[in-house]
Amino acid sequence: MSNLVAIVGRPNVGKSTLFNRLIGGRNAIVDEHSGVTRDRHYGRTEWGGREFTVIDTGGYVSGSDDVFEGEIRKQVEIALEEATIVLFVVDVESGITDLDEAVAEVLRRNPTKVFVVVNKVDNNARQLDSMEFYSLGMGEIYSISSINGAGTGELLDEVVQHLKEDVEAEDLSELPRLAVVGRPNAGKSSLINALIGQDRNIVTNIAGTTRDAVDTRYKAFGFDFNLVDTAGVRKKAKVNEDLEFYSVLRAIRSIETADVCLLMVDAEAGFAAQDVNIFHLIDRNKKGVVILVNKWDLIEKDNHTTKRFEEQIREKIAPFSDVPVLFVSVLNKQRIYKALELAVKVYHNRTKKIKTSELNEKLLPIIQRTPPPSTRGRYIKIKFITQLPTHAPSFAFFCNHPTQVKESYRRFMENKLRELFDFEGVPISIFFRQK
Repeated sequence: MSNLVAIVGRPNVGKSTLFNRLIGGRNAIVDEHSGVTRDRHYGRTEWGGREFTVIDTGGYVSGSDDVFEGEIRKQVEIALEEATIVLFVVDVESGITDLDEAVAEVLRRNPTKVFVVVNKVDNNARQLDSMEFYSLGMGEIYSISSINGAGTGELLDEVVQHLKEDVEAEDLSELPRLAVVGRPNAGKSSLINALIGQDRNIVTNIAGTTRDAVDTRYKAFGFDFNLVDTAGVRKKAKVNEDLEFYSVLRAIRSIETADVCLLMVDAEAGFAAQDVNIFHLIDRNKKGVVILVNKWDLIEKDNHTTKRFEEQIREKIAPFSDVPVLFVSVLNKQRIYKALELAVKVYHNRTKKIKTSELNEKLLPIIQRTPPPSTRGRYIKIKFITQLPTHAPSFAFFCNHPTQVKESYRRFMENKLRELFDFEGVPISIFFRQK
């Protein structure tokens, strides 16, 4: 396990801003409203030659009946159990509040090393005001401004002195990325929690619970990849809050950076227009895709229900319909590990490379039997085929009149490629080029 530095505190003291500052990116959504961050959010950073992982948490609230605040509190407590060091962030503008005292009481019972970080200290007057936080009785305080970075260098100098020796941070960048995407409340966070066997992501019955894109490493049963939970993607007209707008942007970015997308569909709602839109977004970005129809246990079924539902899906996603469709129940853990097997298979399909000799050996006889139709008296002759060195499967067909090849023949060639080499779940690009 790598060195973990957890950022905790009450809502709206600037934890996510500090998180973004430390990891050198804008991975966590920041807004002036309190309670924006909900799930634990991980990021890697390096200081003074030492690498470690930073955990952003939601604002800690005690004694609240709000469903989100109760779940956030659980996430903070889990982060405290995992952490090597805790950064307890407070706000110099508001001084010590009852919630700060409540968080401090929790931290005093925790054996982990705690740094009191007084945020928003960006002038001399506030430097004097920060002295108030010595009264918490938690040792030295560190005055910073997470927005402009003042004081963060001195803080990190002290933090790295207390890290465990010779512990490497987990590098998830080289692992396959599997993004779980779909409309709100389809069961995306529940799927990840069920797979990893812990409440990694907050789950409620309220649509839009997940806001940030949250990465989780999954290493079990011979699998090793990065699972990405995303916010639900709704129609643009229904997104009327800034927070949801940024959440949707994070979800779209997760699709763009993923290798394979698990598109979760609510069986009760059916495969709706927005599901089709998300599918086409995955297709345009040339990502692998597996469609998971969740909550299948709630559907009244007969002998033909599954077949009818699958046919409806394939009809709506045509012409790219060579996609695995799996009916699951995350709540009952039905076929969720089969979903992983399919996702890994699609990943291998997307990354496979076919030898040029094999392509020509199998496809040229088919082309000779069924050549492209002539156009305006011009006969099209395809002489050579090769796979291009791209991330997603792309093939170049060299011929004498590339601009005259019709779209129907392009689809015919795509179908033959799928039939011969198994590209299930993967979009294919075909280019006709001058020989």
